[in-house]
Amino acid sequence: MDTELVEIRDFLAEHAPYDTLPRPVLERLLPLLQVRYFRRGSVLLAVGQHTDVMYVLRSGAVDIRDRDGELVERSESGTSFAMSPLLQETPSSYEFTALEDSLVIAVPADAFLRLCREQAAFKAFFDRRHRQRTQQAQFAAQIAGRRFAGLRVAARELVTRPPVTADCRVSIREAAETMRTNGVSSLPLLRDGRLAGIVTDRDLRNRVVAEGRDPGDPVATVMTADPVTASPDDLAFEVLMEMVGRAIHHLPVVDDGHLLGVVTSTDLIRLEQANPIYLVGDLRRAATVDEVVRLSKRLPQVVQQMVEQDASAEDVGRVATAIGDATARRLLDLAADRLGPAPAPWCWVVLGSQARHEQGLASDQDNALLLSDDATPGDQRWFEELARRVSDALSACGYAYCTGEVMATNPRWRQGLREWKRTFGGWMTTPDPEAVLAGSIFFDMRPVGGSAELFTELQDDVLARAPGQKRFLAHLAGNAVANHPPLGFFRGFVLEGAGDHVDTLNLKRKGLGLVVDLARVHALAIGSPHVGTQSRLRAVATAGRLSAESAADLAGAMEFLGQVRLRHQAGQVRAGRTPDNFVSPEELSPFDKRHLRDAFQVVKQAQAVLARTYPLHYLS
Repeated sequence: MDTELVEIRDFLAEHAPYDTLPRPVLERLLPLLQVRYFRRGSVLLAVGQHTDVMYVLRSGAVDIRDRDGELVERSESGTSFAMSPLLQETPSSYEFTALEDSLVIAVPADAFLRLCREQAAFKAFFDRRHRQRTQQAQFAAQIAGRRFAGLRVAARELVTRPPVTADCRVSIREAAETMRTNGVSSLPLLRDGRLAGIVTDRDLRNRVVAEGRDPGDPVATVMTADPVTASPDDLAFEVLMEMVGRAIHHLPVVDDGHLLGVVTSTDLIRLEQANPIYLVGDLRRAATVDEVVRLSKRLPQVVQQMVEQDASAEDVGRVATAIGDATARRLLDLAADRLGPAPAPWCWVVLGSQARHEQGLASDQDNALLLSDDATPGDQRWFEELARRVSDALSACGYAYCTGEVMATNPRWRQGLREWKRTFGGWMTTPDPEAVLAGSIFFDMRPVGGSAELFTELQDDVLARAPGQKRFLAHLAGNAVANHPPLGFFRGFVLEGAGDHVDTLNLKRKGLGLVVDLARVHALAIGSPHVGTQSRLRAVATAGRLSAESAADLAGAMEFLGQVRLRHQAGQVRAGRTPDNFVSPEELSPFDKRHLRDAFQVVKQAQAVLARTYPLHYLS
């Protein structure tokens, strides 16, 4: 056997599923294989095209994109691809493009299909890959047409207790006593163990009391006979539509003639309390701080439910932020009502992830106060008390105090507009380490309460000056590239080495935060008013500062990192633990690990581009 075939054999034997093939079977395959070379940018297989081979990537990288051009997977050495068209005997649903000069091993269709027939483990591997790819496509379709649906649970999940029932031959009085004793508003009535009818509180009012019926009469004379029912697999949404359409408030759930329980309109209202629309509305109407605190405790449930319904990380962030904004606004209103009229115009601004509409479940509070220049030293007492009340209430709601004291309670971050302009100006003209740190916090700012005109005036001043501050931008860029993605040699993950979260990945500081930092520098360089990271990436791509492909890759990396973090946090909520940003590699599937490496590689490449944009001579 020549040297090249030996190398191919040894290479395949190290990668699934060829590592499952008996040595003689693998060696009989070798003469049938071809090694093909594809230059960077060339298409190996286009959407709609048939193929007579299946590929194994030997070196280089290949992007797999769907019909809409969305990146599905970035293949690395040892990855097999283009198997679905062969297994299904259909044209390809994906386009395979060489991301860099690549060598691939082409396995002829006949040989591939014969191995699938004869080698069970080999076929099982590709069946799993095909299912995963199909599930990915379905997931993408869900994301494309996503909407939050708090009523997608099955009716069986709404039944939380065994049904309270009675025989339909009991008297009206006995039925009413059973309802009172068990605290229920409806009573299913059985005949020979099967549902025959139902009587409700409203029936007792309208058909008994209002009509003067004898309580000793059989309850069957006032019950609703053969009531409409739901099946266990009906969605809560369908149950709601049935109840609204028939103007009823109780619906028995029956499985093959067996009564499981009764769903009430109250059950559906309670279910919808996890809907962010209801929660934001409730927060706006809250009459006391205690009520705001109670309502804010629903946030983890909202996030968990959205994650389980495959909402995008961007959407979850916007919803969590909307709830955070509603919480802060209501607390500001309640505090201002107690303090009386403000002595001067003011604007409460939020910073960091809340400003970017990217809040999660482990967010602390970062805020500040912009005051009118008309405010006098004597007015500070009012604003100090406002800040204290709101900050303490936010803490009670679950938004922890900022350990760096970047809060309106700190006098340094509670100042007049003129002083704020001087502060930002000093950061930009004298970019020392403190200025760079402030740049990563205060340049992500958004108003949520008070006079937004104060914020607009400050923002206009800062954005007009930022593009010309090359040294400041260079320092921000240096900071953005100094914190490396957690990729080590051979693309292994670099884990936290000490502390409470040892051997975990910090997906906030060494994941999402890296993309945030990159997008901020590029956005400030063009004077963009956008604050959200995804919005900033779209803006800098439109301005030509980043290529559309690079911006899309960063946006995709951030979305995937966000999804992994949110799934981790949702799991912690289900387990009754406090959510954090530290993910253990043991939680990650092979799919997650592969795509995390891809996401970190995208960030690493973007950092290299930024470093070339701002060479070190800018920092002198």
